[in-house]
Amino acid sequence: MTVERTFVGLPSTNLARAGAGGHPCHGLYHRRAGTTPRVAVIAAHYQVDFAEHYMGDYLAERGVGFLGWNTRFRGDDAHFVLDHALVDIGVGVRWLREEAGAEVVILLGNSGGGSLMAAYQSQAIDPSITPLPGMRLATGVEELPAADGYVSTAAHLGRPDVLTAWMDGAVVDEFDPVATDSSLDLFNPDNGPAYGPEFVARYRSAQVERNHRITAWVKSELDRLQAAGYHDRPFAVARTWADPRMVDPTLEPTRREPNRCYAGVPERANRSVYGIASACTLRTWLSMWSLSDCQARAQVHLPKVTVPALVVNGNADTGVFPSDAQEIVDHIGATDKESHELDADHYFLTPGARDELADLMTAWVEKRFV
Repeated sequence: MTVERTFVGLPSTNLARAGAGGHPCHGLYHRRAGTTPRVAVIAAHYQVDFAEHYMGDYLAERGVGFLGWNTRFRGDDAHFVLDHALVDIGVGVRWLREEAGAEVVILLGNSGGGSLMAAYQSQAIDPSITPLPGMRLATGVEELPAADGYVSTAAHLGRPDVLTAWMDGAVVDEFDPVATDSSLDLFNPDNGPAYGPEFVARYRSAQVERNHRITAWVKSELDRLQAAGYHDRPFAVARTWADPRMVDPTLEPTRREPNRCYAGVPERANRSVYGIASACTLRTWLSMWSLSDCQARAQVHLPKVTVPALVVNGNADTGVFPSDAQEIVDHIGATDKESHELDADHYFLTPGARDELADLMTAWVEKRFV
């Protein structure tokens, strides 16, 4: 069965085509050759390139159109601003309805995209996003076209939530990646694994405090810079592969491989420069990573997702856990919602898992929209 892939490149509501020729919004539309799918899925992420998303061909082969979509922040979460990303997603939704001929549009919130797509649907039906300090809302963010369904796969509750769950609670100085409280060091054998309840409680508290401590510094630094006539500045966040569940498989047991994270062995990954939030600006921290200030946390937006919803999680995922999927289900406002757990890792690379996920999604779509 042949799948046609069409490149789509478009300007956004507040950002034109670049001088070198690139569009701020672009992606690939997958469809079964010679067809005009009545139902289409759009998937987008904070910064990961979803144009060639692994589910594109699988769904297209089953008659569901698939737009793997990128906002202006593809590969650039260091400068992410929520309202600008939402208008870019809206460009893709409009294209599906007005150009691709889709009568039904489904939001796919995969991995980090789960909270982003929840924020999109929430903003489309009940606008609530406010601008960052010193900025105005992106043109069109209060006039987004709503979608007809919402699917969450291998997703967590938001970038601040996953960062805080993963960040090293033993860090004592954000400007010295070596400085450590040994009593909270996840990789100090005196502490475990296995980790006792008292250690885990202290560690989780330290992680939350670390997030709030960075936010306090960001706000103070933003005030200092603005007083000097500056707009923003970059900074780094180190050691963000240190969720106790990554190291200790007895914590929230699943079929995941123990002592693993998406970047390999946690202790080694935690000392590398390849962590989430490793590069930020002050405003990006407030927009995407801060527990207190980020406006993209799914807990706020999922109750406004009243369209039919499907949640799917893999039981061998090393970074998203059953409690994450259950919280998403619990927060979704729809009465028509269901959840499933598949034998799969985060990317559904387990043999047969992608076909199983595609069959599940297609059956869910056909039951409600065909």
